Amino acid sequence: MECFHCKGKMIQGHSLFSAGRNGYHISWEAVPAWVCTQCGEALFEENEVNHIQKALKNIDSETLALTRKIA
Repeated sequence: MECFHCKGKMIQGHSLFSAGRNGYHISWEAVPAWVCTQCGEALFEENEVNHIQKALKNIDSETLALTRKIA
C-alpha cells in the first residue's frame, strides 16, 4: 500500500488516535493502523473506525448525562 500523502510504503502497525469534542479529550495510544514508513501518516481500516465511532458516541452520551447532573 502507498501513502496518500508522501507515496511512502505503508506497513501494518499501531498509531495514536485522539479526539477533542463536546467538553472532553480522549486518546488511544495503540490503535491498529497502516502506518507510513516515510512520514508516519496513519490510515485506519473500517473495523477500527467503526469501533472508534461507537466509543465516541457512547462517551458523548455519558458526557451529556454527566453535564446535565452538574447543571
